[in-house]
Amino acid sequence: MRLLLFSASSEPPQLSSFLVRMGAAYGTAKSGVGVASMGVMRPELVMKSIVPVVMAGVLGIYGLIIAVIISTGINPKAKSYYLFDGYAHLSSGLACGLAGLSAGMAIGIVGDAGVRANAQQPKLFVGMILILIFAEALALYGLIVGIILSSRAGQSRAE
Repeated sequence: MRLLLFSASSEPPQLSSFLVRMGAAYGTAKSGVGVASMGVMRPELVMKSIVPVVMAGVLGIYGLIIAVIISTGINPKAKSYYLFDGYAHLSSGLACGLAGLSAGMAIGIVGDAGVRANAQQPKLFVGMILILIFAEALALYGLIVGIILSSRAGQSRAE
């Protein structure tokens, strides 16, 4: 029994891209508040403390990558799109999106507290960067899992 999910005119939902952008926006906003607050105390450290904002912005690229991968796997005119394919693409989008959302929240919280603490004690900069790298790695793991899950789409066919 074949079950098709998309007609030729429908567009695939991009939940992963939305969730990752929400994480990136939260991380950017929260870290930006910390940078602005720290800039009042120590204006010479503003450019050094913009690292969390940049790292939060990188999260949006992960969502874009997985959205392109999912979109290229959906071509209703060329072949049938089965239920298994839909769940594979949904799970890959959720894996990447939720990992990006949680990483963005972690980057925002650590970035806000880290740049404020860095203004008072410059020796904390390396520790803050390490924590931010580990938070960014969470989103990267979600991207890798999403790519693996998306690559499973199309393997259930017995043609």
